[in-house]
Amino acid sequence: MNLSAYRYFNEVAETRSIRRAADRLHVAPSAISRQIAILERMLGSLLLERTNTGIQLTPAGLVLERYTRHMFRDLERVQESIKNMKGLRLGEVKIWVIEGLLVDFLPRAISEFNEEFPAIKFSVYSESSDRIIEALIRDETEIGIVFNVKPRPSIEVAAQYTEPVMCIAHPSHPFADRESVTLAEVCSQQITLPVASFGLRQFIDQAITKQRLTPDILVSTNHLEMTKAMALTGKTLTVAPALALRKELREGRLKAIPISDPDFASATSAVCIHRDRRLSYAAAEFLKRVVKSFRAAVDSPRGLA
Repeated sequence: MNLSAYRYFNEVAETRSIRRAADRLHVAPSAISRQIAILERMLGSLLLERTNTGIQLTPAGLVLERYTRHMFRDLERVQESIKNMKGLRLGEVKIWVIEGLLVDFLPRAISEFNEEFPAIKFSVYSESSDRIIEALIRDETEIGIVFNVKPRPSIEVAAQYTEPVMCIAHPSHPFADRESVTLAEVCSQQITLPVASFGLRQFIDQAITKQRLTPDILVSTNHLEMTKAMALTGKTLTVAPALALRKELREGRLKAIPISDPDFASATSAVCIHRDRRLSYAAAEFLKRVVKSFRAAVDSPRGLA
């Protein structure tokens, strides 16, 4: 097996560009083209198509892309296992997480882990819940933390934490001093919500559909920071778990008002892994700490704070 040819193909499949793959691998684009041509002759099928928008994978290329992606991730795990056998504490944790846990929980968890394992590095991506699950399935990440996860045969929930989803308002808003509000009242005001690929938005939309409400959504965004920023202007409400806005709530710049609907009291954040893949040493160790934190939060009045 010509491993270089498969690695070159894998980089092109990932970047959808021979030039970008060449830059990442520090080789000439012609070397990549030559190795892929050898692969195509050996397999008897075209793997790539050049279009006006860039490189596209053929059906055969898509099959090979799935194979090479898993092959090189497995090689990384083998290399790490061998290092661990030699007593080395090296490795990388790949984790994709919902935006609400980036401000406090995850930085603290990484900092504490680094005290014990200073050589282990982290790659952290913030994405929507749908994209995080896709990344777990595609082996792009080892650990995913998502909101309101839907059951999937290939996804295992290692731990989950329940926290109410609240109406978030500026202190000057008429709702700010209320003990609770109804979902209908929230929908009667201008609101800012995340886009439909976010687990939080899917959760809210299900409740809205069930009650046959028509929300006045001024802004839809793929950044939770934007939902927070709009609420801080006083122009709109937003809807979110309090853990995503602890700093603003603690400082009194925003208020969290319970929504008097049973569904909103039982939203969950979940730590997920792929059911059929073995984690790297570093990821397995970090997963233990995250799961412990999630389980401890269930009994703690401070939750994941």
